[in-house]
Amino acid sequence: MSITESNTRPARNGVDTPTLFATLDAVKQAPAAAKFQFRAHNEWQSGTHSRSTIEDFFGVGEERSHERTFVFEADHPAVLVGNDNGPTPVEFLLHGLASCLTAGLANIAAARGVTLHEVRSTVSGDIDLNGILGLDPEVRNGYQQITVDMVVEGDASPEVLASLVEQSKQRSAVYDVITSSVPVAINVTTG
Repeated sequence: MSITESNTRPARNGVDTPTLFATLDAVKQAPAAAKFQFRAHNEWQSGTHSRSTIEDFFGVGEERSHERTFVFEADHPAVLVGNDNGPTPVEFLLHGLASCLTAGLANIAAARGVTLHEVRSTVSGDIDLNGILGLDPEVRNGYQQITVDMVVEGDASPEVLASLVEQSKQRSAVYDVITSSVPVAINVTTG
């Protein structure tokens, strides 16, 4: 399929496929436009409760803002000395993985001309508190295992649908962050 043919494809799965292919073409012609920086601004509230706002980011060569500010509460449940004002940070990570895989799947299916009828997933992560609480130095602090169970239905064979999920996994930024070693710099200002 040529770029011209792909740009004339109708929207599919809620994805504006002409814009998707135009974006791919634009990035191929101007690779610097692909450089983005996303940000979350967090402020401690009390105890284990914090609030994050997501509003500004850098992309396509300039500072930008979302159409609205997103606010997320994070906390721990009472059993983990919190007040349950929001999901735990590690639950947000599971949400991020599920959402990234789903968004990628919708885009890839649309680009390949596959109409999706249903996509559902349950993402589970196993954590041993002995690591987080410093009780056993042999136990890691984070998840020991994450499992994604997906149900995908669409107008393609089971093999094609499975290949779409595999490609989504290969292109998922969140999957990459979780499965690869990403450098994290923590800069502290005290006062």
